[in-house]
Amino acid sequence: MSLPSEAAARTAAAELSGMGHRLTAVRVHDHFRCVPSSFWYGKPSMDPELEGWWQVFSLAVYSGYERIALEPFLRSERIRVAQVARTHAGFQQGCSEGGAATLEEIFTRVGLVHEQAGADVALPIPLPEDPVRPPAGPPWKSPEVGEPAALVQAVLAVAERMYGGAEDAPEAVGWLLDEEFAFGEPYESTGEFLGYLADAVAHQGTCTDATVEAVPFLAELVRDDSVAPGSRLILLSDLLRMAATGPAAAVSSADRITALGGVRVESAADYLTRRAIGSELPMLLSRWEDENDAARFALAALTALCGSHDQRALSGLAALPAPAGSSRADVVSLVAALLRDDREGLLTVLDRLSSWLPRIAEKAAGPSVELRSLALAVLADLVVEDVMSGFAAEGDLSCP
Repeated sequence: MSLPSEAAARTAAAELSGMGHRLTAVRVHDHFRCVPSSFWYGKPSMDPELEGWWQVFSLAVYSGYERIALEPFLRSERIRVAQVARTHAGFQQGCSEGGAATLEEIFTRVGLVHEQAGADVALPIPLPEDPVRPPAGPPWKSPEVGEPAALVQAVLAVAERMYGGAEDAPEAVGWLLDEEFAFGEPYESTGEFLGYLADAVAHQGTCTDATVEAVPFLAELVRDDSVAPGSRLILLSDLLRMAATGPAAAVSSADRITALGGVRVESAADYLTRRAIGSELPMLLSRWEDENDAARFALAALTALCGSHDQRALSGLAALPAPAGSSRADVVSLVAALLRDDREGLLTVLDRLSSWLPRIAEKAAGPSVELRSLALAVLADLVVEDVMSGFAAEGDLSCP
């Protein structure tokens, strides 16, 4: 965790030690930039905003149960540690897991302030369990994704139609039109090719200028009937995740921004990506009547993520197969509340989602997290998880 002063860091470290953490160290931020033997010695700070801040590193050991059984308890521990940081005007800045013996061996003891040899964090008896998830909605009719060779040819045809050659194509698309690509190894599955395409456009889920430039290409693929319906649905899911990158970053950085006393400014690439997707929405929504229910669900969510108030998307939600009491009904309610700008509705449905989906409850635990940002941040994954369930059930999709 990161704290604004040495005194705050030492107080927080004492609290972590009191929680049963085995090792706790306090170091000035960017400590290794001052260590001659370190790779970081003399290099510019990667985080200059935290100049003069202090960091707390600790090792907590949990034993006696399989990792999967510990997850509900570990989630509560992550929330508790984040709250310790907030209490002292700081923020939690990440965590990782591994074998206790290995982590204890590699733990940097510079600035060690508390050591409790052999200590384990006390576990409650019985261990908490995850809540029961509501039943899913009725299965979607899973559309065909097409053979990989046919999809590659369809994608190439769209790229050639839009750009003519690699030199005129966006950076994230040019490889498709490169002469070497035509002689490359064939893809074993449609999902493998779509996975590489998505990573080329938004590497590891990060939006860049190249992502913004490639949005019209992805939208054209979604509109192109030579691309199989299942593949178009996967491409729609990619657009959903790209549109959600800004809100997701806002939620993950909320504590940090509050601690630094600033106001978060969305990155230009995240903002421009979402705006580019919004510019393509009218043409995507013009196909509403021709799409299957899963695609309509994704389109309605994309409309909400882009801040549009298209009545076709809102009214179309009521026709989707989402029986009361199902997990899908809650996600449909979330989309509807966003499309209506219904703050009270958002609060109600997020509370309901948090009651059965712990990852949302963990995100919502931070008091600095803004309601609408939280809703937008979680929406894409909820919808993609739902519409992709048919593919997973049939085992016809394999992504890297």
